[in-house]
Formats: sequence, structure tokens, C-alpha cells
Amino acid sequence: MQLGQHPAPTHTIAHLSDPHLLSGGTRQYGVVDTEAGLVRALERLAHAHPAPQALVFTGDLADKAEPAAYARLREIVEPAAAAMGAEVIWTMGNHDDRATYSRALFGLEPDHPEATQDRVHDVAGLRVVALDTSVPGYHHGEVTEAQLDWLAGVLATPAEHGTVLAMHHPPVPTPMLRAAELIELADQDRLAAVLAGTDVRTILAGHLHYSTYSTFAGIPVSVASASCYSADPAPMERFLSGVDGHQSFTMMHVYADRVVQTIVPLAEAPELTGFPSDVVAQLEALTHDERREHISRKDSAFNTDLESHEPR
Repeated sequence: MQLGQHPAPTHTIAHLSDPHLLSGGTRQYGVVDTEAGLVRALERLAHAHPAPQALVFTGDLADKAEPAAYARLREIVEPAAAAMGAEVIWTMGNHDDRATYSRALFGLEPDHPEATQDRVHDVAGLRVVALDTSVPGYHHGEVTEAQLDWLAGVLATPAEHGTVLAMHHPPVPTPMLRAAELIELADQDRLAAVLAGTDVRTILAGHLHYSTYSTFAGIPVSVASASCYSADPAPMERFLSGVDGHQSFTMMHVYADRVVQTIVPLAEAPELTGFPSDVVAQLEALTHDERREHISRKDSAFNTDLESHEPR
């Protein structure tokens, strides 16, 4: 049961991005253990309630597009997703290679090496479109005219619970990371024209290695940070600064009339105060008015205990 006035979400999606997995235990920049970051994200995710129905990865799956890195990615992610009962949805990034991505993740030989990797998934009536914004040989992004025509055709028929568009390059300004302007999504107005008036409820993206939010064609945009390293949005006298810290993923909860995004950091932090999870059953046994008196009233026994509670 819900403790507040809002119903339970219709869909729960985990949004992860930029694992940049490397093969053979290689460390990114000689320091970052990208596999450990991904494993940590999945460990944190296993404690989420309700469990996600899908894990959406918005690109840069393998740092050097190595076949062995994609194979290791599946070895790590797929059993964890199966244990949660979640579908895995992959999206291409600028570090990925289209042909290798297609073979390693889907077992499909592409029509030609540079064939775009666009796919449509159905998650209990919520449509998730994975759009390939990569440009072979470059780090910036684009969507071709053929892709726009394809996307318009997909969106011509509304989905039961609407559509989520997953893409690597976010169609948002980056005032806190000017370097990202040099490798942003090109010709964003053309994509906006296709999305306007459709059932797309939110856009999920990555690429920036830090979390940020905006709107695009009137649609909320959520950019997830990375599980490998993050970009410092306020570095000291640096044009660009990647740091081994502040990694996170994002939980997305879909309701009938809105979408809620929550950042989940990967790093452990000491608990200062709190209560065990069995308190939930006790609260559910109370009436709404009783819960308000216990939780909202400042001098209640609950709040008095909370202030004096010893960290675990």
C-alpha cells in the first residue's frame, strides 16, 4: 500500500549509462576499474523497490568497442537483470562500434558495417525506442534523415503507456560543461520537429558523465551520469576535468500523469540516522491520520526517537 496520496508507479525503469567496459582487466586512464563500477551499480540496483522492469543503458557500453568487452558486459548485466526480472535495453554510444555491437549484443550480422542500430522495445505497454545517435569515426552525434523517417513512422501509432526515447547524445544545453558543446547532437531542431506532438513522455540520455535535466520539444530530458568516471561540472581552473568519483545511475518511475527521476549514487556513505525496513509494515497498519500524527508531528515519539537514534 502507498503511505501518501499518490498511487504506485505503473512502470519502474533503471537508467544506467556509460559503463565504458574494457577487456582483460584494463583500467581506464590506468586508474578506473570500469567493471567494478558497473558491478557496484547493479548491486545498488538490486536493493531498489519496486524492482525495475527494464535496465536502459544509454550508450558507451564498451570503451574501445572490443568484442570481449561486450561479452563481459553481457556476463555481468544479464544475470543481474534476470534476478530482478528486468529486460535489458542497450543503446549505441560514440565509443561503441555498430557492427561489433550488433554481433556481440544481438547475435545479428548488420546489413553493412555502418548500419544504424535502432530498436523498439515493449515494456508492459511502455514503448522504449533505442535511437542510435553515433557517428562512425567521431564523438559528436547526429540522427540521419532515414532515421527521422523511421522514428516518425514508429511514433505515428501511440503506445498504451506512451514512449520513452533512449539515446546517447542528449539534446540539451551544457552550460556547466562547455567542452560538451563540441561533441553535442547536431541539428537538434530536426529531431524536435519529429517528436513534437507525439506520445514521447521523456528522453533518456548519457554522454556527459554527469546528471542534468532539461526539456526538448516540450519533453522532459534526463541525463544519467556514468558508472566509470564522472565529469566535474565545476572544476578549478580546468576546461574539462574527469574525476574518479560521484558516479551514479538514475531510477525512473512512470505514473499516469508524470515521470519521476531519482539519482542513486554508487559510493557508500555513513548512515547518520534512520530506521530498519520492518518499520514499513508497522506504518501500513496505521490509519492515514495516525501516520500523520506519528511522522509529521514534530514532538511525536517517532521524531524524538529519530533525533536520538544511533547510526547502524
